[in-house]
Amino acid sequence: MSAALMAALLAGCGQSAHTDAVAPQDFDRNTSCTLDGMLLADYPGPKAQIFYSGQKAPDFFCDTVEMFHIYLTPEQVRKVTGIFVQDMGVADWDAPRGHWIDAKTAYYVFGSKREGSMGPTIASFAREQDAAKFAAQYGGKVYRFADITPDMVVLDGGVLHDRNM
Repeated sequence: MSAALMAALLAGCGQSAHTDAVAPQDFDRNTSCTLDGMLLADYPGPKAQIFYSGQKAPDFFCDTVEMFHIYLTPEQVRKVTGIFVQDMGVADWDAPRGHWIDAKTAYYVFGSKREGSMGPTIASFAREQDAAKFAAQYGGKVYRFADITPDMVVLDGGVLHDRNM
């Protein structure tokens, strides 16, 4: 059934077709990370954002590792309506702005020597060839969104993995 036909049928029943489609938002100098309050503009590497149902503004993350950690947490019960990362194939690593892409269609490089705001990060790319070029230059392996697992994004002590925090 076409979307137009479905909308017409719902409208005829006194209901409206409702979508939770969202578009990524860019951050400014004062935008802080949802998890730790760090200002996104002050740090290098890819940033991320998650929209939840009923929420007009996204939760921003100063690092893709934080975003994946929150998204993959089993306790996550809020409905995600959009999830975006920056395309580091075109964004400036040291001062990334804009270039937002759908996180679920992106390519990721895990295990590279490049660091983000929290130390080791997961670089995000719109194009597989950009991810492969990055991995060849900085190390790491290319993954798809569904291949990132909770054990890859543990936040228990930062760069030094200090489990005594």
